[in-house]
Amino acid sequence: MAKPKPETFDKQKTVAENRRARFDYAVEDKFEAGLALQGTEVKALRAGEASIAESYAEVRDGQAWLINANIPEYTHGNRQNHEPRRPRKLLLHTREIERLVGATERKGMTLVPLSIYFNRQGRAKVELALAKGRQAQDKREYLKDRDWQRDKARIMRDHN
Repeated sequence: MAKPKPETFDKQKTVAENRRARFDYAVEDKFEAGLALQGTEVKALRAGEASIAESYAEVRDGQAWLINANIPEYTHGNRQNHEPRRPRKLLLHTREIERLVGATERKGMTLVPLSIYFNRQGRAKVELALAKGRQAQDKREYLKDRDWQRDKARIMRDHN
C-alpha cells in the first residue's frame, strides 16, 4: 500500500516563490513535482538564484514541463553552463499527469508554479497549483475578504 501524501510539503529551503500567483489565480489543488535539472542548475539554485514570476507549466506528449522559469547561469560554471530559460521536465506520476490534463482541458484551469524549494533529502522540488484565473472583480473581493480576516483577527486579539 502506498504511503499517503502529506497535506503540506516538506520545505527546507525555499529558493523562489511566486507570490503574485495567489492573487492572480484561485488555487484549487496543489502538487509537488520533482525537477529534472543539469549540474550547474542545481548549484545556481543552491546559491538561491531563480525566478518563477512569469513561468507556467504545461503537459505535452504525456509529460509535464516547466516553461519560462529563469535559473541564471552559475557564476563559477564553465563553458558547459546551462541555458537560463530552457524548458525543464517536471517529474510527476502518470496518474497525476492524467489528472492535470483532464483539469486543464475540461475545466479551463492553469498550471502555475508557486515555489521552488529543496526538501529534507536535498532534492529540488516545485510546488505546482491547479488554478483558475481571477477576474478584476474577483481580485477586489479577494482583497476585501483578506483585509476583513486580518481586521477580525486584530479585533479578537484586542478584545481578549
